[in-house]
Amino acid sequence: MVMLLDDASPLVRRALAEVFASSDHAPPTVVHALAADQPDVAAPVLRRSPLLLDADLVEAIASGEAQRQTAVAGRPHVPCSVSAAIAEVGCAEACLVLLENPGAEIVGFSVDRIVERHGHLAAIRDVLLARDDLAAPTRHALVVKLSQSLAEFVTSREWLAEDRAHRVTREACEKATVVLAAESPEAEVGRLIQHLRDSGQLTAGLILRSLLSGHLEFFEEALAVLAEVPLSRVIGILHDRRGAGFRALYDKAGLPASSFPAFRAALDAMREDGFVIEPGGASRLKRQIVERVLTACEGETPDEIEPLLTLLRRYAAEAAREEARLFCDELVGGKPRVGDYDLRGVAA
Repeated sequence: MVMLLDDASPLVRRALAEVFASSDHAPPTVVHALAADQPDVAAPVLRRSPLLLDADLVEAIASGEAQRQTAVAGRPHVPCSVSAAIAEVGCAEACLVLLENPGAEIVGFSVDRIVERHGHLAAIRDVLLARDDLAAPTRHALVVKLSQSLAEFVTSREWLAEDRAHRVTREACEKATVVLAAESPEAEVGRLIQHLRDSGQLTAGLILRSLLSGHLEFFEEALAVLAEVPLSRVIGILHDRRGAGFRALYDKAGLPASSFPAFRAALDAMREDGFVIEPGGASRLKRQIVERVLTACEGETPDEIEPLLTLLRRYAAEAAREEARLFCDELVGGKPRVGDYDLRGVAA
């Protein structure tokens, strides 16, 4: 058998590999020699042999050959250390096989590394988004990858100017982030906000969108992270009807002074009227709150807050259109909510 390792025909060596691939009693010398052979010969051994140690598998992954990496990723059991090696240097095909392998142990940082390296590929995104154990920060990273891919696609086709494409995808990404935060467990919201801060995506526009959507928990967590103030203290300040301390907290969070009137008006509306009960939960802009904030900000000095007014007008248009869509969906479904809408088809 040792002599057959030097046979000139790869078919002979491949047959030898198929015979010994699953055997517990195969000669270790033969198994290791076959594992170091050319990829199509080594693949059965790398995929099934119980005699190979984790170090042997990591060495095969480090070779950089896609066929070897894919064979290792498809083993009946892939330990965390081997999964981490595939996530770090494996090709896209090997990472996809690993993610689809029910016997693979994959920890969170390995999944994040796969997203970072291959999240722009639709097949990788689909498999990851189908996982029940995917953390909210990882889901958000996939959303960002998707938005970047879409922006590059439309600009390469010259369907949109580059600046407009990036603005549209950025706004869509912010909207998806609020939806993700609203649908995530409460314990995941803090991790998501920390991820947004670390990646430089926790912007005033995103925080304002979350507040205008009625997602007060997101707003509270964001202020606590940015201002480095305990969450309990932030909650106490925001629920103080006198509004005492909010400006100091806002400034400590480093949010732009020009946006303060919008945040103040939104909080005032919530303190006075409570949360507006509208369809969509905390994942959709609330038209009544947006319009009230826009009216309050229009009384400020226009030159100083013109960008804010532009943003609020876009939010108002978006909220009205989404509310109209929900109204039409209810009509089509045969369950219009009498009294909730006026003759214009928007909430009364």
